[in-house]
Amino acid sequence: NAYDKHHYQEWYADKVQGKCIDSGALNGLGYVDAVNQVVALLGKQGEKKTTYRLRDWGISRQRYWGTPIPIIHCPDCGAVPVPEQDLPVVLPEDCVPDGSGNPLNKREDFLRCLCPKCGTPARRETDTMDTFIDSSWYFMRYCNPDSTTAMVDARNDYWMPMDQYIGGIEHAILHLLYARYWTKVMRDLGLLKFDEPFTKLLTQGMVIAETYYRDTPSGMKEWFNPADVEQHFDAAGKPSHAVLKSDGQPVVHGGTEKMAKSKNNGVDPQAIIDLYGADTARHFVMRASHPEQTLMWSDDSVAGSYRFVSKLYDFAWRIKDKVAQGRAHKPSNNEARRTLHLTLKKANADYERIQYNTVVSAGDIMLNTLTALKSDQDSANLHEGMSILLRVLYPVIPHVTHALWQDLGFAAEHGDLLNAPWPQVDETALAQESLTLPIQVNGKLRGELTFAASLSNAEVEALAKASDIVAKWGEGRPVKMAKYVPGRLITVAV
Repeated sequence: NAYDKHHYQEWYADKVQGKCIDSGALNGLGYVDAVNQVVALLGKQGEKKTTYRLRDWGISRQRYWGTPIPIIHCPDCGAVPVPEQDLPVVLPEDCVPDGSGNPLNKREDFLRCLCPKCGTPARRETDTMDTFIDSSWYFMRYCNPDSTTAMVDARNDYWMPMDQYIGGIEHAILHLLYARYWTKVMRDLGLLKFDEPFTKLLTQGMVIAETYYRDTPSGMKEWFNPADVEQHFDAAGKPSHAVLKSDGQPVVHGGTEKMAKSKNNGVDPQAIIDLYGADTARHFVMRASHPEQTLMWSDDSVAGSYRFVSKLYDFAWRIKDKVAQGRAHKPSNNEARRTLHLTLKKANADYERIQYNTVVSAGDIMLNTLTALKSDQDSANLHEGMSILLRVLYPVIPHVTHALWQDLGFAAEHGDLLNAPWPQVDETALAQESLTLPIQVNGKLRGELTFAASLSNAEVEALAKASDIVAKWGEGRPVKMAKYVPGRLITVAV
């Protein structure tokens, strides 16, 4: 019921994790405080300790590709490491995996060798290492790719740790865990000086799409790509049934699932790029959801991104001459310029917190603001506004913005868009001459009051008391109280 729901939300609110009850000395404490209190009560009988459990990592793989395991098997000496001077072990490059097992087992020229200890005939190890071995530290190798005497050198300590790690949720328990483990091993071996390989983590959401299948006589499911299925709808617009385009026969809708080969519901970005261009594909992916949230694929939304890109391109060419005229003039502070710089300020913050969907929304607001400028006197504002808009959207739609940057003459002013300075917020543009805020009378919204932004709180409250709104809804009764909440509302009690 509503009571239980309210108290459930209260007890299990974010970061609260509930309060202890019927627990003696722990009553009223939250999770963290309760744990610390238990430790204190235990005294010398116990201690607080965090334990990490890392499962055994079976790194060997019975296949051709991968890093060779540098071991030689001798009948007399057993498993013998390959001497350091003989490293690296190089795999043959002409093996053909044919499904009959590891092709290295058929290569006597690779297998045959001498034992480094006793010199008798021996055989090389044919298992190769899990590819996670390489991906757990390869990013460090980029910091010193030409090092020939060690895995890494001092340049690695200069460039690492990495500023940002981005990966799917499965990476958090696989690659991310292994990379952290591998880094600590290298630290303990004295190869580097830092403890963690990554400074920040972003766990990206999954892309999901519809799935369709048929049951086969063998009891298995045959999955069909959504592009090969025709979905039908009823009179109310709800999905009724679906058929396979190739034969017109029904298929079963399996719901929405993460895009996967096993469900055959992946969308080839190349088809979108061929139809709409790469910028449209990028714009849609960044606009559709927050990077950490699930993204539902929609062809209709892709078309919406294409319309935005086309609108931007067409508008830029229509105002090309005005932008050129505005180059010699200073933009004037008005509501449009204030909107542009407010939106730029928010877009900058959204880039910092990797909230790209609202950055794309900022591009919509900027473009709509610029298209509303109609006077010839707005050329300077158009010039400034387009230079801001193209730079803000450059990481989103780099190809179109690069072309327009050149076409509108900004390259001559600031250089190539890739190296152009990031636009700065002009704080003077954010100032307002007047404000229009809602006014409440006895707790009910009764209208809006417009006043000079420079007025003090007391002056705004006096203006509200004398307003027609209060006179009408107060019905002649004396005003008991007026309060101005700066930038939000004015409330009056009679």
